[in-house]
Amino acid sequence: MTEEEELWALPATTLARRYREGSLSPTAVVQAIQARIDAVNPRLNAVVSRRDEAVLAEAQASARRFAGGRPLSPLDGIPLTVKDSLFLADLPTTCGTAALADFRPGFDELAAARARAGGALILGKTNVPEFANDGYTANPVFGVTGNPWAPELTPGGSSGGAVAAVAAGMGPLAIAQDGGGSIRRPASHTGLVGLKPSLSAWPRHHALPGLLLDFDCIGPVGRTVADVRLLFDAVRGPAAQDRSSQAVAWAAAQRPRVAGPLRVLYVEHLNANPLDRQIAASCRAAVQQLAALGHRVEDAELPLDVDFVMQAWPEIGQTGLAAMFEQHPDWEEQASPKYRAAADSGRRVSGARVWQIMERVARLRRECAAVFERIDVIAMPAAAALPWPAHEAYPTHIDGQEVGPRGHAAYTGWVNAAGLPGLALTQPV
Repeated sequence: MTEEEELWALPATTLARRYREGSLSPTAVVQAIQARIDAVNPRLNAVVSRRDEAVLAEAQASARRFAGGRPLSPLDGIPLTVKDSLFLADLPTTCGTAALADFRPGFDELAAARARAGGALILGKTNVPEFANDGYTANPVFGVTGNPWAPELTPGGSSGGAVAAVAAGMGPLAIAQDGGGSIRRPASHTGLVGLKPSLSAWPRHHALPGLLLDFDCIGPVGRTVADVRLLFDAVRGPAAQDRSSQAVAWAAAQRPRVAGPLRVLYVEHLNANPLDRQIAASCRAAVQQLAALGHRVEDAELPLDVDFVMQAWPEIGQTGLAAMFEQHPDWEEQASPKYRAAADSGRRVSGARVWQIMERVARLRRECAAVFERIDVIAMPAAAALPWPAHEAYPTHIDGQEVGPRGHAAYTGWVNAAGLPGLALTQPV
């Protein structure tokens, strides 16, 4: 390969360093990645809308800033994509539904606005399931997204387009979304690093109605931990429009960094939920590496009762859909039948039941605070199942046991309910 053909594979941190050195231009990088999208996206269907002319002009402006020694931020000149459930001022936000096929909000989601203000080069939007509400990636507007490592299999969801784009070289970074594991599971299915930040560590403003109380977070996806940290640090910080972000910033400042070995609790099995044996072996090998590095690893059950929240999960999503459709009845008219049926179920959930769920979520968050006084990290699988056929919503069996729609997602949703950060890492092979 020539250097130009390999530019799409460079990490964001390498791009940033070479821009500063003057040995590489953002213009050349964008052109290489656009060629890469042309070559691989028709097979994967990860990128669903593009800003080719605009991003090329922005890359040229970035190159001029570096030539003058005036980059806007560490993100200046770094290409990335944005999930199609998040607002961009100059592209449609379809959220995978015919109801929003031509919807242009006229605003950037706050995370995208901060990245853009720092000179990041937004390539386009990535595919999602309808209403970003499934664990695979397919919708009636753009169709099915495939996994770059095996296009007949799913990259997961709902950030399947985001991870497929990064894993296939269509940008080193992506801004994605995680309401119950939608960053972490897809990252695990594609060999990437995916971060669900703490609640409001990336503040929210200019967004579609939420479907999962305050569980939904925006976060970065990349190929390396350093790349993910680059994007996370550039976008984090409180915003007046998101009051909870003020508390997060205060809490982060108060908690001291851990010095010395970490206290790691490894939870291989979460209650009676089945786990694919290959995933179990990979996770155990990873925690053995942590022990070899000197960290104190304990193998035990999760010291939290998460059953109630997980059992209530369908009701949370159903009431969220019902509330959204009440605000936007025209969206319901054009939604796929299963989402209209889910909203009908949500309308039958009582206010008392919703209040009970919220109280149990608050209790879980208090209990988590106590647990993390005596441990530093809970390590567990990101997904319970390996990727399944791309057009199927979920695997029906895991390790020989029959499972329902969230069997593959058993390990992740409670982290969102608890408001905790979650980082998906892939064991090298």
